[in-house]
Amino acid sequence: MAKTCRAYQLRFLFAILVSAIAAHAAAQQADTREARTRLLEAETRQAIAEAERAELLARLPPGQAKPLAGAIDTRQFGAAGLVRAFDLALELAQQVCAVLPPDRPTLLYDPAVAQGIVAARHVDGALARLADELAARNRELARYIETHTPAGSRRAALPLLWLAAPPAVLRAGADLAALFRSDTTLAGIAYGEGARALFASAMARSCPARLAGLGGGYLGELDGARHERLLGRVRALSVHRATLAGHVAALERLADAAKGELKKELAAVARAAEGQLEGVDAFIEALKAGEASDRSPLFVTARYLGLAERSAGALVLDVDLRLEGMSLVKDNLFTGPRLSLSGVALLWYRLHEPDGRLLKADALRRVTRPVRVELDGEVMRGEFWR
Repeated sequence: MAKTCRAYQLRFLFAILVSAIAAHAAAQQADTREARTRLLEAETRQAIAEAERAELLARLPPGQAKPLAGAIDTRQFGAAGLVRAFDLALELAQQVCAVLPPDRPTLLYDPAVAQGIVAARHVDGALARLADELAARNRELARYIETHTPAGSRRAALPLLWLAAPPAVLRAGADLAALFRSDTTLAGIAYGEGARALFASAMARSCPARLAGLGGGYLGELDGARHERLLGRVRALSVHRATLAGHVAALERLADAAKGELKKELAAVARAAEGQLEGVDAFIEALKAGEASDRSPLFVTARYLGLAERSAGALVLDVDLRLEGMSLVKDNLFTGPRLSLSGVALLWYRLHEPDGRLLKADALRRVTRPVRVELDGEVMRGEFWR
């Protein structure tokens, strides 16, 4: 009995001990969780404080920063400043238009266009001249052949002019072909070329009725009537060429049937006619009538002939213009960059008669006062932004 009571006591003491140990462990876990929570809150507060400090430092200049000198940077040139130069081009165009005579048209001079006009006049004139000459030669040659047929009773005088004509025709054809052997290229600064084209358009805007041409761009090569007229002249020349070829064949037959001095005479006339035939062939081939490019003299003629007709008797205006747009940037440590725009225009012009006589010349310059532009677009209003 005593042993049984002692066993129960030991079990009771063991249970109490286990309960105490469990309670102590639970208390330790609660303390650990509370400590971890406090540590996490402290780390969060520290992170927030560091973030606020970093944001504040970012707003303030660093301790080693020095104030800027406020220097003006004039190295930045671009389209923004070109707007002011554009306004200057419009003003100068109005001033030049005011000195042009109202009763005569004016052509803006361009070297490439001038060469094209001269070449077009040469080709157009050569087509008409060669057709007339071939028609006259064919008539003379027809009478000569008719006289020397077997039924003829008298000899006609040898057309010495005919013997000298082929070299002249060949030389004329070679000279005309040489006009188009090399392309005309103009070397210049792209910015300057753009300024010249801008000024030409500005003049066309200010006084379109006084201008016979702007010197470049579209010149009328799509005019079907003018191109058809040129092709008609080429076809007429081809008809005369075919007639001449028939006369050459007839002369060769007569020479084969003749004897003595008459045979030599007929052979000489046939050779002269054949030489002129070769010259006409070379001229027609050089025209490249079937090609629509700058390598075809006929296409170039169709392009420039209209301008040549419109500018006949017109005054010639030789212009050179330099436009520069300038962006002025003033940088400041606290206010940031400030943008100002300015423009510079330098112009000279000379007005000539078609024969080269000088009528008027002048040199002009314009500089605009810098205009301040806020980068957010709030201050600059009105005409500038149109």
